Amino acid sequence: MNITRYPHTQNRSLRAWSAADEYVLNWIEEHGSGLDNIAITNDSFGFLACYLHKFKPYLVIERYSQQKSLEINLKNNQLEPDTERWLSPLHALPKNTDLGIIAVPKSMELFRLYLRQMHFGLKSEGVVVCSFMTRHFTPQMLSIANEFFIEAKQSLAWKKSRLLILQNKKENLNTDNLNRITSAFGNGEPEEIRQYPGVFSSGYIDNATQFLLENLELMESDELILDLGSGNGIISKAIRLEKPNAEIHLIDNSILAIESSKLNLNSENTHFHWNDTLEIIKEFKFDLVVSNPPFHFEHEVNTEIAIDLFREVAGSLKNGGRFICVANQHLGYRTHLKKFFTTFAIISQNDKYIVYQCTNQTLPES
Repeated sequence: MNITRYPHTQNRSLRAWSAADEYVLNWIEEHGSGLDNIAITNDSFGFLACYLHKFKPYLVIERYSQQKSLEINLKNNQLEPDTERWLSPLHALPKNTDLGIIAVPKSMELFRLYLRQMHFGLKSEGVVVCSFMTRHFTPQMLSIANEFFIEAKQSLAWKKSRLLILQNKKENLNTDNLNRITSAFGNGEPEEIRQYPGVFSSGYIDNATQFLLENLELMESDELILDLGSGNGIISKAIRLEKPNAEIHLIDNSILAIESSKLNLNSENTHFHWNDTLEIIKEFKFDLVVSNPPFHFEHEVNTEIAIDLFREVAGSLKNGGRFICVANQHLGYRTHLKKFFTTFAIISQNDKYIVYQCTNQTLPES
């Protein structure tokens, strides 16, 4: 099989699969006889989907970049996609699953959501195999697994990876999967923000976003606005309260983030985009783009994706339009921002965060 990463990375140490993925294939070869109806969750680059393609598995896809990677790797290996079997984590699996496979995510809340979905579709005698690298183990994995299954056994370590084998599912589970955050906006009125598990900053407004909101000054001309990496939509919510007539677009790589933002914002004059690039909205030129760009992807720290987004933003602004973003001080984005934009300024900073403002200003001809 020819399996590659999308998005591409300059880091040659990063592969499109792990030893934990290989361990799953070994387990299926040894124990998978008769387990024909398969569901695969959190297969980041399509490694398992390609190798297990003959089983016509259901694929649970949370990130748009994951879907793109899957499409690329199926095509590279001359395998036909079956998009009718591609589901979001919020869709129910058919109740005929013999074998569930979950690559354990970094977020334990998201792991619980994945297990809840898998539990719903699993036959009573079905098995769920959860894979992870040993260094990422946390006892919470076991406690969450025990919420859904009577039997949870760890495998021996193999190439610094392990499997968690779950059997004998429990019944009558709580199906409420929404988290709720109370936040006071500029008008001083507390409002409830709702979001699905696994969306960035569960249970509270993260400090970087809070710092951005404290230093975000809107202009009268800000009528077409993009919230890039929008998460649960809290930045757009704050903007909407101040600019009720503005047209706001939200874009995020996470389907759970987009669905969360739909819970928090009225759809009138608000547009939601599940995507990992700005290509889908390339016809627009924005007065303002705001962002708390991501740099953690599962257990990886990766600034390459944010830098690629900066390049796209530079081409998506109106003449004189502004890009305002917040970042951790240590990420060193200023060099890249100065490369892509004609003007660059620091609005505010503290010992941990920094808020940048950039524009692309074309001077009139003399």
